[in-house]
Amino acid sequence: METAQSQEQAAPAAFTAFTRFVLCGGGVGITSSFAVAALASWIPWALANALITAVSTLLATELHARFTFGASGRATWRQHAQSAGSAAAAYAVTCVAMLVLQQMVAAPGAVLEQVVYLSASALAGVARFTVLRLVVFTRNRAQAAPTVRAIRPVHATAAPAGPAVLSYAA
Repeated sequence: METAQSQEQAAPAAFTAFTRFVLCGGGVGITSSFAVAALASWIPWALANALITAVSTLLATELHARFTFGASGRATWRQHAQSAGSAAAAYAVTCVAMLVLQQMVAAPGAVLEQVVYLSASALAGVARFTVLRLVVFTRNRAQAAPTVRAIRPVHATAAPAGPAVLSYAA
C-alpha cells in the first residue's frame, strides 16, 4: 500500500509536468498536424481534423496519465472524458484559426497552414495543460495531501461539587 508521502512524490512539480506535457503532447501534436494534412487530401479538412483529434486525444491522455502528471497508471474513463472536453475546445481553436487563414489568404501554402495550425495548437495546448493539471489529473495530488486531524483538548465543563452536594449524596 502506498503512503501519502510516496504519492506526493509521484506528482511532479508544475515545471516538470509542463516540460513532460510539451514533450508528450507536442510530439503527438506535431505528428497529428502531418496526419491531418495527409488525411485532408482525401476528405474535408474539418473531418480530418476531427478524426485525428479524437485519436490523438486518446493517445495523449494515456501519455499524460502515465508520464506527465504522475498518475502512475492508465487513464480512467472519467479522465478520458474530461480530456476529450478540453480537446474539443482545442479542436474549435484550430478550426477557427484555419477558417480565419482561409478568409485572409486565398490559397495558403502548406508551410503557412502548418504554422497557423501549430500556433493555434500551441495556444490551445497551454490552456489544455492548465485544465488537465488543475481538473482532470488533480485527484492524485488531492489524495496525496496528508490528512491532518486536530486533537482537541477535553475541558471539564462542570464545576467541582461543593460540600452541600457531597453531603446530600451521602
